[in-house]
Amino acid sequence: MVVHEEIIYISLLTLLASLIGTLAGFGISTIMVPVLLLVLPLPQTLLLVGIIHWFNDIWKILLFRKGIKWKLLLAFGLPGIFTSFLGSSLSLRISREILSRALGLFLIVYVIFIVLNQTFKLSQKLSVAISGGSLTGFFAGIFGIGGEINAVALSAFNLEKAVYVVTAGAISFMIDSTRIATYIQGGTRLDPVLVSGFLIFIPISLIGAMIGKKGVEKIPQEKFRNFVAIFIFLFGLKLVLVP
Repeated sequence: MVVHEEIIYISLLTLLASLIGTLAGFGISTIMVPVLLLVLPLPQTLLLVGIIHWFNDIWKILLFRKGIKWKLLLAFGLPGIFTSFLGSSLSLRISREILSRALGLFLIVYVIFIVLNQTFKLSQKLSVAISGGSLTGFFAGIFGIGGEINAVALSAFNLEKAVYVVTAGAISFMIDSTRIATYIQGGTRLDPVLVSGFLIFIPISLIGAMIGKKGVEKIPQEKFRNFVAIFIFLFGLKLVLVP
């Protein structure tokens, strides 16, 4: 049974996660799921975080809408949704701990690579975007983590700040919509107190996204990729040490 004090804690957690999720383009689930699992069952945790994540996706799209590049978004996002299912089927045959550590090492190596090769940049040509989106979806399906994998691929394009954030948000929106529907169809329901808590969680997530937007605007464009790389590195380190 959820008590009202927990609504306050979840609201503060939502504010922090939404802020970081907007700044880095990923990370809400990474922050919220481990904490909420201390007080909620896994199915409720995934549904609750999924809904908050979904709203944060919407805020990213609205706040950074001027950065939308439909050609890049569709070419990158749609193939990834399909290939993620293929990756998911393969992941069932491999140890989760091995997968997590492998992903962590990959993220760390990637960060080292782009730090040492500041001029590295993938072309935004249609063929490259489709290939990148397909591979991203495939590996996201294998590792079970989408936002961080998307961050790696999108940062490799070295996009403008607004383009990066809105593209990450729109792709996540498509995936989260399917994920939430699947949880609900599977019978997962939230405690009535948690449902009423969305009257606070939703506006709090918007406040976090707005603060995050101001942070993004203050980061110089030439330093933005390195800024995102810091979050990728920290998450990779976490996976290596605590898979």
